Amino acid sequence: MIYAVAAPSYPTGTVVTLLTSASVTAPTRRALQARLAQPATVTPRFFDLPSFAALGAICARLIPSIQGIGYLDIAGTIDQTLADGTSDGWRYDAMPPDALAYQQGLQGIDQSARALFDAPFCQLESAQQDSVLRAVQAGTAPGSAWQAMPSARFFEELLAAAVQACYAHPLVQESIGYAGMADAPGWQTIGLNELEAREPRTA
Repeated sequence: MIYAVAAPSYPTGTVVTLLTSASVTAPTRRALQARLAQPATVTPRFFDLPSFAALGAICARLIPSIQGIGYLDIAGTIDQTLADGTSDGWRYDAMPPDALAYQQGLQGIDQSARALFDAPFCQLESAQQDSVLRAVQAGTAPGSAWQAMPSARFFEELLAAAVQACYAHPLVQESIGYAGMADAPGWQTIGLNELEAREPRTA
C-alpha cells in the first residue's frame, strides 16, 4: 500500500524563502511557519498512548515517504485537530461525531487485525497491515466495532485527514512546487503552463 515518491524536482528552500516575502499575507505566514516549527508529538492530547501508536502505524502505511523530507507528524496533526475540535464541521449521517468515530475506528482496526492475523495492528508485518487496511477500505473487515460504523466510510475519513495533514506541511508543498499560499498580490498569469514570477521552477 505504501509507495516511494520521487525526489522533489523543485529547488530546496523555495517555499521557505517565499514565506518571508511580501507575496504571503501575515496570517498565512504565521500558520505555515508554525507548521514548520512544530515538534513531533510525544504526548497526545486526544488519544491515549496505545491508540496514538496505532494511528501512527496506520498513517505510516497510508502516506508514502517523500524523499528529501524527514519525519512528518501526521498522527500528531490529527490528534491536535481532534483535541482542539477544529475538524471540517460536517460528517456523513452514517458516521458518529469525529471524536467517537476515531475511537471506534481505531478499535475496529485492531479488532480486524486480531481476527485476521491474531495480533494487534502495531505488531503486524507491513503486508499484513496493508491487508487489514484493504479489508477496512472494502467494508469487509471483521470486528464488532464495524457493526456500529461502516468501515469503508471511516477509512475514507481517515485517509482524507492523513492526506490533508501531509500536504498542509510547507515542505511537502515545496516538493510539488505548490505556491498557492503566495496570494497577496493576486494571480494574473493563469494560462496553461504559465507561472507567476514568484512560483518555483523545476530544478
